[in-house]
Amino acid sequence: MFAVYAAEPSPENPLASLRVGERPEPEVPAGWVRVAVKAASLNMHDLWTLRGVGIKAEQFPMILGCDGAGVLDDGTEVVLHSVIGDPGWDGDETLDPKRTLLTEKHQGTFADYVTVPARNALPKPAGLSFAEGACMGTAWLTAYRMLFVKSGLRPGQTMLVQGASGGVSTALIQLGRAAGFRVWVTGRTEEKRALASSLGAHETFESGARLPERVDAVFETVGKATWSHSMKALKPGGIVVISGATSGDASAAELQRLFFLQLRVVGSTMGTREELGDLMRFCALNDLRPQIGAELKFEDAEQGLKAMLDGDTAGKIVLTRS
Repeated sequence: MFAVYAAEPSPENPLASLRVGERPEPEVPAGWVRVAVKAASLNMHDLWTLRGVGIKAEQFPMILGCDGAGVLDDGTEVVLHSVIGDPGWDGDETLDPKRTLLTEKHQGTFADYVTVPARNALPKPAGLSFAEGACMGTAWLTAYRMLFVKSGLRPGQTMLVQGASGGVSTALIQLGRAAGFRVWVTGRTEEKRALASSLGAHETFESGARLPERVDAVFETVGKATWSHSMKALKPGGIVVISGATSGDASAAELQRLFFLQLRVVGSTMGTREELGDLMRFCALNDLRPQIGAELKFEDAEQGLKAMLDGDTAGKIVLTRS
């Protein structure tokens, strides 16, 4: 079958490992289902896989793609939940020490077919296209959990999103606006800030800018480049919810500010199957559609991965298969 895959770990030049070609069709274990992939979205995790982070060398070649939407053999249209939990785990699968994501142990979605546990294939709402559905499982689910499960914010309070154009950031803006929060966003360029405004941000600011007032919560995916600004932006008792560090680890934790102002720092990773279902219902109720910055053919995956590597994004990058 056709597939886009990582041939080997390439830490210094991730795109050097990228291949577009043929791979064996997957076998379908008991309790799993086969999905004919119609669309799949790119994530930073794909670049980590190409670099060999979070995956053992002997597991290559590895088909890329954490997220996807497609059709079961019986014709059911589905959205995929990419967190594969241990069958014996009972509870929140994001806390399962044996959990894995597609492309870490199991082959991913950038292919004609992918197999997943039956419970990981959720019915796709009729109002979502396959391309939109393919954005739900990682970026939008991560944003949903950060906002509604981890932050403790109430409608009317003020949230700051660090970074204006990535998949998680654009989801946070759209979800936050729909839920009744005052949404502030930072962005490196005028174009990125304009995108945030078009998605519902109430105010936008240059990266690192002094804000008119302190905020109730900051949503972090950037890390080192924005951490100090995030800590300074919070009201006493405020919270930082962090789900990534694309610019690297913070050089200083700013512990004096942390304890003196009684700030809170909370980590968040992905989300549960139930939260993915709730997210899709929330989107349907509020007529929300993911911001798709680029829609490419699977054969053009390198173009999308390079744009993500360069930070040249305006929402999710989606691959589609006719």
